Amino acid sequence: MEENLFFSLENTGTASTQKEEGEKVADKSFYDKVLEERNKSELRIGELGTITASKLKLTANVEVEEVVEEKQAAYKEIKKFTHEQAIKSSVDYFNGDTLAANVWINKYALKDSQGNLYEKNPDEMHHRIAREISRIENKYKSPLSEEKIYSVLKDFKYIIPSGSPMAGIGNNFQVSSLSNCFVIGNEGDSDSYGGILKIDQEQVQLMKRRGGVGHDLTHIRPGGSPVKNTALTSTGVVPFMERYSNSTREVAQDGRRGALMLSIGIKHPDSEKFIDAKLESGKVTGANISVKLDDKFMKAVESGQPYVQQYPVNSANPVVKKEIDASRLWSKIVHNAWASAEPGILFWDTVIRESIPDNYSDHGFQTVSTNPCGEIPLCPYDSCRLLALNLYSYVEKPFTGEAYFNGDLFTEHARMAQRIMDDIVDLEVEKIDSILKKIDNDPESELIKSVERNLWVNIREKSLQGRRTGIGITAEGDMLAALGLRYGSDEAITFSTEVHKLLAIEVYRGSVDLAEERGAFPIYDYKKELDNPFINRIKENAPHVYEKMTKVGRRNISMLTIAPTGSVSICTQTTSGIEPVFMVSYKRRRKVNPSDKKVVVNFVDEVGDSWEEFNVFHPKFETWLDINGYDVAEVKNKSDEELNKIISKSPYYQASSNDINWVSKVKMQGDIQKWVDHSISVTVNIPANAKEELVSNIYLTAWKSGCKGMTIYRESSRAGVLVTNDKKEETNDIIESRAPKRPKMLEADVIRFQNNYEKWIAVIGKINNKPYEIFTGKAEDFFIPPYVETGFVERVKPKNEHARYDFHFKDKQGYDLKMPALSRSFDETFWNYAKLISGVLRHGMPLQYVIDLISNLNFPEDNINTWRNGVVRALKRFVPDGTVTDTKCPDCGEDTLIYEDGCLICKSCGHSKCG
Repeated sequence: MEENLFFSLENTGTASTQKEEGEKVADKSFYDKVLEERNKSELRIGELGTITASKLKLTANVEVEEVVEEKQAAYKEIKKFTHEQAIKSSVDYFNGDTLAANVWINKYALKDSQGNLYEKNPDEMHHRIAREISRIENKYKSPLSEEKIYSVLKDFKYIIPSGSPMAGIGNNFQVSSLSNCFVIGNEGDSDSYGGILKIDQEQVQLMKRRGGVGHDLTHIRPGGSPVKNTALTSTGVVPFMERYSNSTREVAQDGRRGALMLSIGIKHPDSEKFIDAKLESGKVTGANISVKLDDKFMKAVESGQPYVQQYPVNSANPVVKKEIDASRLWSKIVHNAWASAEPGILFWDTVIRESIPDNYSDHGFQTVSTNPCGEIPLCPYDSCRLLALNLYSYVEKPFTGEAYFNGDLFTEHARMAQRIMDDIVDLEVEKIDSILKKIDNDPESELIKSVERNLWVNIREKSLQGRRTGIGITAEGDMLAALGLRYGSDEAITFSTEVHKLLAIEVYRGSVDLAEERGAFPIYDYKKELDNPFINRIKENAPHVYEKMTKVGRRNISMLTIAPTGSVSICTQTTSGIEPVFMVSYKRRRKVNPSDKKVVVNFVDEVGDSWEEFNVFHPKFETWLDINGYDVAEVKNKSDEELNKIISKSPYYQASSNDINWVSKVKMQGDIQKWVDHSISVTVNIPANAKEELVSNIYLTAWKSGCKGMTIYRESSRAGVLVTNDKKEETNDIIESRAPKRPKMLEADVIRFQNNYEKWIAVIGKINNKPYEIFTGKAEDFFIPPYVETGFVERVKPKNEHARYDFHFKDKQGYDLKMPALSRSFDETFWNYAKLISGVLRHGMPLQYVIDLISNLNFPEDNINTWRNGVVRALKRFVPDGTVTDTKCPDCGEDTLIYEDGCLICKSCGHSKCG
């Protein structure tokens, strides 16, 4: 039909048509009524959004036996909004917060595949979500009403589904999953190319459906192991890290890039190469990496004892086995984390010991890795949907002397949140069925479709078998500030722990009640959980909940997490997750016309554009200002000195990310972790001048405190950190520097590489883990056994002779050996250039500039150019990951990227990137 149809469902089973000039708009009541009646009549929206109607009549007296329209037909007559309409409505909704409005429109508003908008503000989204959850509720006893569900979602005030559920619930335009994260893997120690490529395809298939993915590489045989093909030996783990990283970068997710976590057990012989893989600039940029540390390794670090690595890691008869210095490998982990915030650390024995799903490992619930941000350890083919409670909203009379936490409302909402999350599991199964139906209808051969189909069949099975959920929180920092508690203080830690204890007990109570109404997850067996530490804490603190659970079961296998909520917290206008406020105040810039009246030009850039700087406040700090009688607009115009005096009077004083004592942060995480059955995504921020010993102490304390994982971010160790108000004096003078005195024996790394089919070797002497001198040339000129990766370079100066450099190392039995005259073994040309480069290194030129300098050298001889490439590759290993000079946001170009919850968040446009 060419006419635009306005449907209205009546008892007579008729539909009417109308025309309207201008934009064609459908009667929204039809869509609402269809959703309401979809399970009660023949008119329904199918799983792919198909409308099916039987024996309907149009007012034009055209009898229709059957109307079948493809996906998107259910929406094609719903009103569309322009971007300008949505911005205007959303900015009004967020009380003038354009950042929140843009984030919501870009990430969560209902859109079709062409980018057309069908919602103009979050209130319409919340109605959409409430409608769908209510539909699932009506399948069960004592359903929550749509109005009740909407009331807790409204204004992002109490219960906030995370990104994938917000964007996907009720959205039939796109065939996507509601799960935020997945873990995949093969059974056993499967390291064939077939198994590796299967994981690669599964990873891509999940990312194209909006999912973040984690998988473990411990099953891949280490480098140098024999294989039964023409290669003769295995390449090891690192090349496959690059493969999986590249696949991630190729997959666009609604304008975002895929998120990937790669992990490996420290017991694996290639774990050191895994740890070093991202040191070379530009390598494995599409993945976060984490190393799984077991208690035996940690105890070896403490005691200075050796540690045994083997492959397969859990085999009684390993094919590869070697003893290593645990302290040396620990130092490398610490250095890399200090330099570039990676690898992340997973205390794996704690993860497994506390894991409830691992009590069901005989049913395939053995945890192998985590999602990209580390807050959900999962077994292969399990997934999780996330939701957060806004803790700030439970503070009554915030920022006053009468402030208190409304525990009664919180407990009610905690149980309701678990009910809503269980409904979302059902909605996810519907989404998976839609994905499977699409796969069946795709024209490719069954062979091509088999991996994708089996992937989703496995995920569907695991979803129903365990019904896992991920309830967490956001606005912890604002909750504490609103109660007058300083983040990190003993009082604040005690209060936060009690809140999370209450949340855990009530969520478990809610799951037990659901089991009574709807049935327990199919494999529940309380006997399997008798020795689980988390379950026993529930038993000790809520015996009635535990007693009922042993009788009726539990609806969900595991339920709690604390995830990053970067983009969501922009919409809630609060602090993110468990984190404190990142900065109470920071500056943004806007371009201005210097000729306009009342314009203040703070600086002029290199191209002559004029810019004005203005203060931006954390939203709840503005609330504090308002409650305490300040004029917010007036405060924004104050000088930095005046502003700091006002901040010092607020509960945010000395409570930002860079103010918090690391001991307090780790203690808080450890105490709260006891009441989170999954894990916590949290970052410990340390200053730029912090020493590596501090990183080591934080990790050791976290392990002893019962943390399951830890990320450390040293200021400026990664690109993209928001520029603070601290001013650094600049000078146009060239500053001379004196090289540190060379000790007689210098610690050294041996690096091998191949250029143009020739084998090369570099020996790099280091002071404080920084390159001090370099010797490099063809490997045939100076033979060092292939198992040697470290040693010492000794400078020897005989009387009346030139100095020489000898290389010392240990053989496989631990005996000291010496290779004399390192300096005279390489080609003279290589040696002369190496002396020049060594001089530049020891006098402190930043390493990235040294590399640029060498890269731009041009030589007439091919062999020297090949040597140049080798030096660049060797030195790149020492550049901290992400070290660049440009720190602008890739989307908006502003200098407003901050590192938060393990992710980069742009405070100007909401761009986010984990890892």
